Amino acid sequence: MSARRWTERTMEIGQHAIALALTVIACIRAVSSGAPLLAAIAVSVVFLAWYALGAIRAARSGALVLAKWWLIVLALAWLCTLLVSAEFIWIAFLLWLLAGHLFSLRIAVVFTALTYIATVAAPLAHYGQVLAPSIIGSLIGAVFALGLSRGYIELLREGRRREELLRSLELAHRNLLDLQDELALTQRHAGEIQERTRVSRDIHDTIAQSISSIRLIAHAEAERTADDHAGQVLVQVEDLAAQSSRDVRRIIAALAPAELEDGALTAAIRRLLTRLEQDTDIRGRVEVDETFPPLPAEAEVALLRTAQSALANVRQHSQASRVMVSLMDAEGSIRMDIVDDGVGMAEPQERSRSSDSGFGLDFIAARMRELGGELVIESAQGSGFAISAILPTPSGLSPRSGGSVTRSGGSVTTGHLGEKDAGGDAGDERTSGAEDEGEGK
Repeated sequence: MSARRWTERTMEIGQHAIALALTVIACIRAVSSGAPLLAAIAVSVVFLAWYALGAIRAARSGALVLAKWWLIVLALAWLCTLLVSAEFIWIAFLLWLLAGHLFSLRIAVVFTALTYIATVAAPLAHYGQVLAPSIIGSLIGAVFALGLSRGYIELLREGRRREELLRSLELAHRNLLDLQDELALTQRHAGEIQERTRVSRDIHDTIAQSISSIRLIAHAEAERTADDHAGQVLVQVEDLAAQSSRDVRRIIAALAPAELEDGALTAAIRRLLTRLEQDTDIRGRVEVDETFPPLPAEAEVALLRTAQSALANVRQHSQASRVMVSLMDAEGSIRMDIVDDGVGMAEPQERSRSSDSGFGLDFIAARMRELGGELVIESAQGSGFAISAILPTPSGLSPRSGGSVTRSGGSVTTGHLGEKDAGGDAGDERTSGAEDEGEGK
């Protein structure tokens, strides 16, 4: 049980104990002061029965309006007890506690004032006089009970705020762990890509070139030699070199395009959307422009963090059913749009911030500015929310990947590296001299 729930339960038990104790004490004092026994017991039982009924109903339904009407009827039942004996003014303390808890401050003050007047009028009606200690004591009790109940409400509100803050911190911690996992996976994937690309290029620049040279030499010598045996051996050498060349092409093709089969940034965003779909009813989609360029690591990390933060906002605040992430090359800049069909925001630039939330978009904008970009927000109440993270196109970039990215059927597919040896088909084993020369360059 949380601290707030424990506090609420303790206060609730204390309230019930006060109700029972005050009613029993008032009944005993009423009988001792000469009130009819049956009448005192009857009004006490009716009062406690109505109190118990309201307490049970409030615990089950939690409807504040019903609780307010229950308290009004309870106050009327208390006025009936005052008709039997003035000693029942003791129960007013319970009514003041409940009024401060259920009513707004203004209404609670009015209710307390009216019941206080009744505590002064009851002794006057029964005994013909009201003692000063009774007037002062009732006034102090009313002020104390009202202050105590309002303080209790503030404690509950503070407890709720603390629990919400803790939930927000836990969610932020989980999101941070998820982001760290994504970044680690992206960096590991990038390292694998760089190594595969380096190995494929080394193979292309060394072994593939040597095999091509062997084919060229064997082909040229086989056409010039007059020795049939030597010519047959040279043809076999050329055939073996052709077969080796095809094997090398397959190895290079298996290594070099691997990076593009599942782009690091796109794959990470796709995993974020998959997790969003698993945790909520929101459907996600990724679109990548055909001309979207390879990006340096810092740009990919910035866009990934932006997507992660924006999708967290979609999850928590948008009430959306769909969200789309678009990556595109927009007139000399790279741009990522994240658009949902949720409730939107009337004035996104004037959005309110609390002590524990409301800074995500500011952090995204700051991250974009650090890289020379900007964040554009577009939204209207009831018409969804859209952000555009814009970064300048990298110049002098040594990309980790090559080729192009195209969108087909909602998935991201990629072309091969623009290497003639790596991308060529197997072809015929015997090629012309011009083709062999081109392959060997």
